[in-house]
Amino acid sequence: MAQTVEELVEGLGRGERRALARLLTLVEDGSPERLREVVASLYPRTGNARVIGITGSPGVGKSTLTNAIATALRGRDRSVAILAVDPSSPFSGGALLGDRVRMQGHHADPDVFIRSMASRGHLGGLSFATPQAVLVLDAAGFDDVIVETVGVGQSEVEIAATADTTVVALAPGMGDGIQAAKAGILEVADVFVINKADASGAGKLESELRGMLEMGHALEDPAGPSPWWPPIVRTVAVRGEGIGDVVEAFGTHADWLEDTGRGRQRRRDRALHLIREIALEQVRLRFARLDRGDDPLLDKLAEQVADREVDPYTAADDLLDALEGGEA
Repeated sequence: MAQTVEELVEGLGRGERRALARLLTLVEDGSPERLREVVASLYPRTGNARVIGITGSPGVGKSTLTNAIATALRGRDRSVAILAVDPSSPFSGGALLGDRVRMQGHHADPDVFIRSMASRGHLGGLSFATPQAVLVLDAAGFDDVIVETVGVGQSEVEIAATADTTVVALAPGMGDGIQAAKAGILEVADVFVINKADASGAGKLESELRGMLEMGHALEDPAGPSPWWPPIVRTVAVRGEGIGDVVEAFGTHADWLEDTGRGRQRRRDRALHLIREIALEQVRLRFARLDRGDDPLLDKLAEQVADREVDPYTAADDLLDALEGGEA
């Protein structure tokens, strides 16, 4: 017999991993009504976890870096949940590259939870369900929730709307300095990590980053609040080198957020982003049934536009008005 959301939430409060896994499945695959019920039930329990986003171009070693960071956090007796957003299978819609396979060293640790989530073609390196899944993991009582993006290059700024601290991972010899400038990554990075720093070109990449950061800070208002200077940390994640400095940077950034009041603003911005995305998803769902082409009003409007009786913007306004009034 399937458990109700209320029963699953109670199980989550008791620390049951089965309830946690089931709630994440409901968030990712469940109906909009169930998703609404899950979030409404869990939301009062959230707001305690530190959310860390890890992003960067494919090939920089994000999964290895995430694994090493989780190990370092566990060394500080912090519980860790990892949400690894993977590319979607074109056949099943599921995650292709299960990060759980790549992080098997933590499988026996009860204070580490790893979940792969398919991007389902959503741009920005995340999936629509990612923020809701973060809420579930937050409500489960983890100290840190790490979100590793899929790695889609210049669209990966969306993670900044989800995380308290965003790590941008780069690697020598991949043109990442130029990519960072193109993608606007300078604006979203709270910590830069130059992974594979034992390779040639690490020094050049660091110099490029420092130059771009100095240019950016030169444009800031000197009378404004004290800005955050993203530290640049060199790591060799496969050997665990430099990972302690990365974790220290998390704490320093958290202190800065608290001392400057930016943490409150970041939480407000995150709430705004979440509300907007949910509202847009509701609109998409309401329009989804119109894709079948069997809606009388839509068919009528299409005929009118095709016959040049109505322009497409007016037709779209008419359709929106009908949807708002519950007529379509």
